[in-house]
Amino acid sequence: MEETNIPKVYDPQSFEKKWYQYWEENKLFHAEVDETKKPFSIVMPPPNVTGQLHMGHAMDNTLQDILIRFRRMQGYNTLWMPGTDHAGIATQAKVDAQLREQGVSRYDIGREKFLEHAWAWKEKYGNRIKYQIRTLGSSCDWDRERFTMDEGCSHAVREVFVQLYKKGLIYQGKRITNWCPHCNTALSDIEVEHQNEQGHLYHLKYQVEGEDRFVEIATTRPETMFGDTGVAVHPDDERYSDLVGKTLILPIVGRRIPLFADSYVDPQFGTGAVKVTPAHDPNDFDMGARHNLEQIVVINNDGTMAENTGKYAGLDRYECRKQLIEDLKQQGYLISIEEHEHAVGHCSRCSTTVEPLVSKQWFVKMESLAKPAAEAVKSGKIKFVPERFSKIYCNWLDNIRDWCISRQLWWGHRIPAWYCDDCGATIVENEDVTVCPHCGSKHVHQDEDVLDTWFSSGLWPFETMGWPEQTAELKQFYPTSVLVTGYDIIFFWVARMVMMGLEFGKDIPFKHVFIHGLVRDSQGRKMSKSLGNGIDPVEVIEKYGADTLRFMLITGNTPGNDMRFYWERVESARNFANKLWNASRFMLMNLEGFDKTFVPEASDYTLADKWILSRYAKTAISITENLEKFELGEAGRSLYDFIWNEFCDWYIELSKARLYDKENVRPRKVAQYVLGYVLEHTLRLLHPFMPFITEEIWQHIPHEGKSIMVADWPTGEEAKLDDASEVEMTTIMETIKAIRNMRAEVNAAPSKKTEVILHLSDESLTDVFAKNSGYLETLASAKNVTILAKDDAKPENAMTAVVNGVEIYLPLAGLIDVEKETARLNKELATLDKEVSRLDKKLSNAGFIAKAPADIVEKEKEKLKGYEEKREAVKQRLAYLATL
Repeated sequence: MEETNIPKVYDPQSFEKKWYQYWEENKLFHAEVDETKKPFSIVMPPPNVTGQLHMGHAMDNTLQDILIRFRRMQGYNTLWMPGTDHAGIATQAKVDAQLREQGVSRYDIGREKFLEHAWAWKEKYGNRIKYQIRTLGSSCDWDRERFTMDEGCSHAVREVFVQLYKKGLIYQGKRITNWCPHCNTALSDIEVEHQNEQGHLYHLKYQVEGEDRFVEIATTRPETMFGDTGVAVHPDDERYSDLVGKTLILPIVGRRIPLFADSYVDPQFGTGAVKVTPAHDPNDFDMGARHNLEQIVVINNDGTMAENTGKYAGLDRYECRKQLIEDLKQQGYLISIEEHEHAVGHCSRCSTTVEPLVSKQWFVKMESLAKPAAEAVKSGKIKFVPERFSKIYCNWLDNIRDWCISRQLWWGHRIPAWYCDDCGATIVENEDVTVCPHCGSKHVHQDEDVLDTWFSSGLWPFETMGWPEQTAELKQFYPTSVLVTGYDIIFFWVARMVMMGLEFGKDIPFKHVFIHGLVRDSQGRKMSKSLGNGIDPVEVIEKYGADTLRFMLITGNTPGNDMRFYWERVESARNFANKLWNASRFMLMNLEGFDKTFVPEASDYTLADKWILSRYAKTAISITENLEKFELGEAGRSLYDFIWNEFCDWYIELSKARLYDKENVRPRKVAQYVLGYVLEHTLRLLHPFMPFITEEIWQHIPHEGKSIMVADWPTGEEAKLDDASEVEMTTIMETIKAIRNMRAEVNAAPSKKTEVILHLSDESLTDVFAKNSGYLETLASAKNVTILAKDDAKPENAMTAVVNGVEIYLPLAGLIDVEKETARLNKELATLDKEVSRLDKKLSNAGFIAKAPADIVEKEKEKLKGYEEKREAVKQRLAYLATL
């Protein structure tokens, strides 16, 4: 066969885009329904169209792609469904900001025009995201790409809303919700991030009506007192037993409010008496409902004070707090202010402090949906990897509250509810309503709000496959095989997909939930725009190639744990790609006379051949097992070790003698066969991790088929396992390493061959070394390998080492130039003496010891100890040389 070599330098830019285009054009990512094949399916967690992908997405996609490519090669009918999410509140915030830069707001241009801007944004960033996903090498089925607001998904969303409403699981109610004054919308509990903040606890006194007595209350939010409609104490709190049922006068406002008992109150907190503001606190809301208290809203949606707060109306809530505390102080109602650390809720999108407000919203009743979703995990029907995350999931579902699903936004799925202006009816239907079915009036208008983004993405696994139609795709690919996602959206997304899947898809949405951690920067910080420490995956790919980035992300990864991004690790993965590239070039340069029909006899194989075939078979078996149990990082690491250490550093070196010997045709053919077999099959094992370099090399070496992507996954390699050969070869390799170390110790010139004398404690090794002494000559610069008989005298004046029952002797005569080595060591000793003396002086200086930080002093002591040990070793070496 003619040499068909690859370029000298590994340059991923020269072939990565070419192969992706080839795979796509040849429809190698596309899956048709085929009931004769076993299905394996994944739905891609749809990235938000708010910007571009970050390193976490790159890891998420890499993990999914490894699983998909692995199963595809195993012969499964694989579907990887790609798509993007409209990300309601997040995208609207971006478009709002864009409009502000143009000097207009969404209210200036109206809903229709605003939505045009939002769709244009989606187009621009949706395309950027698709470019990034392709650049990474993701083998998803682009023919089936979906968007959470495409026609099919929108139809599914309406269908689900209507069905839940008609079952009585969706209702409208006035409830306390988390309100973001900046985004101007309600948020669900899990869109609120709580952070501990240093604040204040204000102690105020409320007068008992008609008496010269006061009740002291403590609050962190005095500005809500305008909405107080009661004060509560614990029923068993004896301090207040004679006051329960009396009326208090609200300071500043002068309103009469009851003092009542409720077991919710913690008598240990503050003074044991708490102000109750039902319109501005979820717990107060519940207490207010129990005691029929009025709800008075005193803070507007934008975080300013409402009209009913008198002179404070229109002030920002925090400005109001400042002025109110001053007024309370002047009028004698402020007792004290103490420092107080407490958890404060912030909007997860814009970080504004969230305000609990009573407003009319749409809710989903969660109890009947949450129970089966928790059971699916508790029974093992859905398995979390790692298993520990199932506890977090179940705890959340066991303590779930009703889900507020309405958002005061324009971008998203508009709620399919209409109101009749004439008879007041609420109509919820799949199709748009123009006439009231109750009174025939045409004066109907649609609800202005949209649904929470997670409502539509909760349907993702089945809506993308054509539900509510009962499609062939649903039948073959649902439930999906695995969901790959980060631990940060277990509540937001995973739990909701399980609830919706069981309710509407009539089955769990996936069998495994494979959880990965976050990609952090090298200091362990979360990557974010505000810190400026985010790294664009495409930037890494343009510099180092997609395979390098993928391999770096995977080998630093253990399921469920965060990983740190280091550029040094990217370099290390690139070096690995280089190593593989050079090994493949070596093979291609030695293919002259290659006969693809040739298969060696068992007797043709050398010990090195049997060893590498056995090591390859073990690697193939362990990688398959690790991929099946989601230990992708472990699989990547074992491939790295096998390719770098065993195949490149040992086997290729050991095969050179036969490959270069063109006179002995058969041994050369055997070496070509083993080299070709192991390389081609190892490329298949590596393909899911590094798809581009494996395709490029595979296309140049002898192979069958049109793409490595659809080559068979290596199986049935058990016949190649050969433990005896592995043990023998390991002993020889350990011997070679020991000889190399001894030579390095005395600085023997590489060209200087060494006589090697072996004394073997185990006689069975005699045959092994007799047959394979050539390996010592090739890789340890040995000459005249002598094997001593059991009773032979052991040589004197020789360096010695012992490994695996082998005593190794290197006679020093002729190995080193004693005079030259003595001169070198004396020079080294002088340098060490100087360093020891310098550090001794420094550490005896009382001024240095007194002023220098303790860790610096400790470091200097460590250095001194190191130099003293080195000096001792050099002295011993010199003493030894003096005896020669």
